[in-house]
Amino acid sequence: MIRQAAEARGRTAENSVAARLEADGWTVLARRFRNRGGEIDLVAEREGLLAFIEVKARAGLAEAAFSVTPRQQARLLAGAEAWMAAHPGHGATGIRFDVVLVDGQGRMRRITDAIRQD
Repeated sequence: MIRQAAEARGRTAENSVAARLEADGWTVLARRFRNRGGEIDLVAEREGLLAFIEVKARAGLAEAAFSVTPRQQARLLAGAEAWMAAHPGHGATGIRFDVVLVDGQGRMRRITDAIRQD
């Protein structure tokens, strides 16, 4: 039951983030993109800028921020590689990795360019 509740919270948060992105002029290209190497919650593009977005929903924003582990970052990077291989025409003006934190009251904080592959 706990896992199902967390899954439902995550989907609700992802839907809220997708709606906010679209309201801000982004086109959501994919939701919950999965492959062998990784997973991406949302893929969105605006004016040629492609964003791979990790959504974290927790009771508080700080909790959400600390839940983005190095393992999840690696999965996001691997998922992005696979997505780009399958969709090479996107990201003409750039690519970035964002994290959107969502707290228990539905407040969001977007951290742009939060994950870098060096």
